[in-house]
Amino acid sequence: MRPMTAQHARSPARREDLFAFFDAHGLSHQTVEHPPVFTVAESDAIKTGLPGGHTKNLFLKDKKGALLLISAEHATEVALKTIHRRLGCGRLSFGRAELLEEALGVTPGSVTAFALINDPGRRVRFILDDALMAHATVNFHPLSNDATTAMPREDFLAFLRALGREPEIMDLTGDGD
Repeated sequence: MRPMTAQHARSPARREDLFAFFDAHGLSHQTVEHPPVFTVAESDAIKTGLPGGHTKNLFLKDKKGALLLISAEHATEVALKTIHRRLGCGRLSFGRAELLEEALGVTPGSVTAFALINDPGRRVRFILDDALMAHATVNFHPLSNDATTAMPREDFLAFLRALGREPEIMDLTGDGD
Protein backbone atom coordinates (compact mmCIF):
# COMPACT_ATOMS: atom_id res chain seq x y z
CA MET A 1 0.00 0.00 0.00
CA ARG A 2 1.30 3.45 -0.88
CA PRO A 3 2.01 5.67 2.14
CA MET A 4 -0.30 8.62 2.74
CA THR A 5 1.84 11.52 1.52
CA ALA A 6 1.31 14.79 -0.30
CA GLN A 7 1.86 12.83 -3.51
CA HIS A 8 -0.97 10.47 -2.52
CA ALA A 9 -3.31 13.45 -2.28
CA ARG A 10 -2.62 14.16 -5.97
CA SER A 11 -2.84 10.51 -7.03
CA PRO A 12 -6.11 8.84 -6.08
CA ALA A 13 -6.04 5.38 -4.58
CA ARG A 14 -6.35 2.52 -7.03
CA ARG A 15 -8.32 -0.65 -6.43
CA GLU A 16 -5.24 -2.48 -5.17
CA ASP A 17 -4.58 0.37 -2.71
CA LEU A 18 -8.15 0.11 -1.43
CA PHE A 19 -7.86 -3.65 -0.96
CA ALA A 20 -4.50 -3.24 0.78
CA PHE A 21 -6.17 -0.74 3.15
CA PHE A 22 -8.95 -3.25 3.86
CA ASP A 23 -6.42 -6.01 4.51
CA ALA A 24 -4.23 -3.80 6.72
CA HIS A 25 -7.29 -3.08 8.89
CA GLY A 26 -8.54 -6.68 8.97
CA LEU A 27 -11.69 -5.89 6.98
CA SER A 28 -13.44 -8.75 5.20
CA HIS A 29 -14.21 -8.12 1.52
CA GLN A 30 -15.11 -10.10 -1.56
CA THR A 31 -15.06 -8.68 -5.09
CA VAL A 32 -16.81 -9.86 -8.23
CA GLU A 33 -15.68 -8.57 -11.61
CA HIS A 34 -18.38 -7.71 -14.19
CA PRO A 35 -18.90 -5.55 -17.26
CA PRO A 36 -18.93 -1.82 -16.47
CA VAL A 37 -22.31 -0.50 -15.30
CA PHE A 38 -23.36 3.14 -15.32
CA THR A 39 -26.85 3.06 -13.82
CA VAL A 40 -28.74 1.24 -11.09
CA ALA A 41 -30.91 -0.34 -13.80
CA GLU A 42 -27.86 -1.73 -15.64
CA SER A 43 -26.67 -3.37 -12.45
CA ASP A 44 -29.89 -5.33 -11.83
CA ALA A 45 -28.55 -8.53 -13.42
CA ILE A 46 -25.39 -8.37 -11.31
CA LYS A 47 -27.34 -7.89 -8.07
CA THR A 48 -29.13 -11.22 -8.38
CA GLY A 49 -25.85 -13.08 -7.80
CA LEU A 50 -24.68 -10.90 -4.91
CA PRO A 51 -26.53 -10.98 -1.61
CA GLY A 52 -26.83 -7.92 0.59
CA GLY A 53 -27.70 -4.27 0.18
CA HIS A 54 -26.88 -2.72 -3.16
CA THR A 55 -26.25 0.97 -3.43
CA LYS A 56 -26.81 4.05 -5.43
CA ASN A 57 -24.34 6.79 -4.69
CA LEU A 58 -25.00 10.46 -5.32
CA PHE A 59 -22.25 13.07 -5.46
CA LEU A 60 -23.90 16.41 -4.73
CA LYS A 61 -23.02 20.04 -4.23
CA ASP A 62 -25.13 22.61 -2.43
CA LYS A 63 -25.60 26.20 -3.56
CA LYS A 64 -22.84 27.36 -1.19
CA GLY A 65 -20.32 24.86 -2.57
CA ALA A 66 -20.49 22.22 0.19
CA LEU A 67 -19.94 18.70 -1.15
CA LEU A 68 -21.98 15.65 -0.12
CA LEU A 69 -21.89 11.97 -0.90
CA ILE A 70 -25.10 10.08 -0.27
CA SER A 71 -24.96 6.28 -0.28
CA ALA A 72 -28.48 4.89 -0.37
CA GLU A 73 -30.01 1.45 -0.72
CA HIS A 74 -30.68 1.01 -4.43
CA ALA A 75 -34.49 1.09 -3.99
CA THR A 76 -34.53 4.20 -1.77
CA GLU A 77 -36.17 7.21 -3.41
CA VAL A 78 -34.07 10.22 -2.41
CA ALA A 79 -36.10 13.44 -2.71
CA LEU A 80 -33.35 15.72 -3.99
CA LYS A 81 -35.63 18.75 -4.17
CA THR A 82 -36.37 18.68 -0.44
CA ILE A 83 -33.74 16.61 1.39
CA HIS A 84 -31.51 19.67 1.79
CA ARG A 85 -33.88 20.88 4.51
CA ARG A 86 -33.33 17.73 6.54
CA LEU A 87 -29.57 17.94 6.00
CA GLY A 88 -29.40 21.61 6.99
CA CYS A 89 -27.70 22.71 3.80
CA GLY A 90 -28.50 24.66 0.66
CA ARG A 91 -30.42 23.24 -2.30
CA LEU A 92 -28.59 20.34 -3.89
CA SER A 93 -27.53 19.57 -7.44
CA PHE A 94 -25.26 16.92 -8.90
CA GLY A 95 -21.57 17.75 -8.75
CA ARG A 96 -19.67 18.11 -12.04
CA ALA A 97 -17.48 15.24 -13.22
CA GLU A 98 -14.32 17.34 -12.76
CA LEU A 99 -15.28 18.15 -9.18
CA LEU A 100 -16.04 14.48 -8.48
CA GLU A 101 -12.59 13.47 -9.75
CA GLU A 102 -10.91 16.24 -7.76
CA ALA A 103 -12.75 15.53 -4.51
CA LEU A 104 -13.08 11.72 -4.55
CA GLY A 105 -10.74 10.50 -7.30
CA VAL A 106 -13.43 8.62 -9.26
CA THR A 107 -15.37 9.19 -12.46
CA PRO A 108 -19.14 9.32 -13.03
CA GLY A 109 -20.60 5.82 -12.91
CA SER A 110 -17.98 4.80 -10.34
CA VAL A 111 -19.20 6.91 -7.41
CA THR A 112 -18.81 4.85 -4.25
CA ALA A 113 -18.45 5.28 -0.51
CA PHE A 114 -15.08 3.55 -0.84
CA ALA A 115 -13.88 6.71 -2.67
CA LEU A 116 -13.81 8.43 0.73
CA ILE A 117 -10.32 6.91 0.96
CA ASN A 118 -9.37 9.71 -1.46
CA ASP A 119 -10.73 12.46 0.80
CA PRO A 120 -8.33 12.55 3.77
CA GLY A 121 -9.24 16.19 4.45
CA ARG A 122 -12.91 15.22 4.84
CA ARG A 123 -14.04 17.84 2.33
CA VAL A 124 -17.04 15.66 1.41
CA ARG A 125 -19.86 15.18 3.94
CA PHE A 126 -21.02 11.54 3.99
CA ILE A 127 -24.69 10.63 4.41
CA LEU A 128 -25.67 6.97 4.72
CA ASP A 129 -29.15 5.53 4.21
CA ASP A 130 -30.47 3.64 7.22
CA ALA A 131 -32.24 1.23 4.82
CA LEU A 132 -28.82 0.20 3.50
CA MET A 133 -27.56 -0.35 7.04
CA ALA A 134 -30.42 -2.81 7.63
CA HIS A 135 -28.47 -5.30 5.46
CA ALA A 136 -25.80 -7.54 7.00
CA THR A 137 -23.69 -7.12 3.84
CA VAL A 138 -23.27 -3.95 1.75
CA ASN A 139 -22.06 -3.77 -1.85
CA PHE A 140 -20.12 -0.92 -3.45
CA HIS A 141 -17.94 -0.46 -6.52
CA PRO A 142 -14.24 -0.69 -5.58
CA LEU A 143 -13.37 2.72 -7.16
CA SER A 144 -14.46 1.62 -10.65
CA ASN A 145 -17.73 0.38 -12.07
CA ASP A 146 -16.42 -2.89 -13.49
CA ALA A 147 -16.57 -4.76 -10.19
CA THR A 148 -18.61 -4.93 -7.00
CA THR A 149 -17.14 -5.44 -3.55
CA ALA A 150 -19.24 -6.99 -0.79
CA MET A 151 -18.36 -6.22 2.81
CA PRO A 152 -20.04 -7.02 6.12
CA ARG A 153 -21.88 -3.94 7.42
CA GLU A 154 -19.74 -3.82 10.58
CA ASP A 155 -16.52 -3.95 8.54
CA PHE A 156 -17.82 -1.14 6.32
CA LEU A 157 -18.42 0.98 9.42
CA ALA A 158 -14.91 0.04 10.63
CA PHE A 159 -13.56 1.19 7.22
CA LEU A 160 -15.18 4.58 7.77
CA ARG A 161 -13.79 4.81 11.32
CA ALA A 162 -10.31 3.92 10.00
CA LEU A 163 -10.65 6.97 7.74
CA GLY A 164 -11.58 9.09 10.77
CA ARG A 165 -15.22 9.37 9.73
CA GLU A 166 -18.52 8.81 11.45
CA PRO A 167 -21.29 8.59 8.87
CA GLU A 168 -24.54 10.45 9.29
CA ILE A 169 -27.01 7.56 9.12
CA MET A 170 -30.56 8.65 8.43
CA ASP A 171 -33.88 7.74 6.84
CA LEU A 172 -33.61 9.26 3.36
CA THR A 173 -37.22 8.69 2.40
CA GLY A 174 -39.93 11.28 2.79
CA ASP A 175 -40.36 14.80 1.55
CA GLY A 176 -38.44 16.62 4.25
CA ASP A 177 -41.41 18.73 5.35
